[in-house]
Amino acid sequence: MSGILGRRMLSKAEEEGSDEVEVRREDQDKINRFSRLHQRELAIKEELEARSKEKEELEDISTELELADEDDKIQYRIGDSFFHLPLEQAQEMLEAASTRSEEETGELEEKLSSIQDEMKQLKVDLYARFGKQINLET
Repeated sequence: MSGILGRRMLSKAEEEGSDEVEVRREDQDKINRFSRLHQRELAIKEELEARSKEKEELEDISTELELADEDDKIQYRIGDSFFHLPLEQAQEMLEAASTRSEEETGELEEKLSSIQDEMKQLKVDLYARFGKQINLET
């Protein structure tokens, strides 16, 4: 006879008991809403990272333009084309681009905050209803 005891393994459901909560339509709607919000959160975070990189690049360009001679023509990209502009005009356009980028970043941060607030509320509601039977950690 071997030294292994014939012990029956319990399934996870048996270990936790049979306290399964029925998933109602409104619960499923909340779960779906949480999932969509999570996807939007990830997309906004990615966009914010891109904006941060763009901000750094704009700052680097601004620093380089400070070193340029006032009589130089600066190559400035608009869309897919480059234009030769006077230094002052290039600096003005760069400043406008920086301002626009900061405004868009602020809007994205507000959206992100709103999404995260709604996700927190959904977590509270769903964990209150399902307890350990649901995992909403992102």
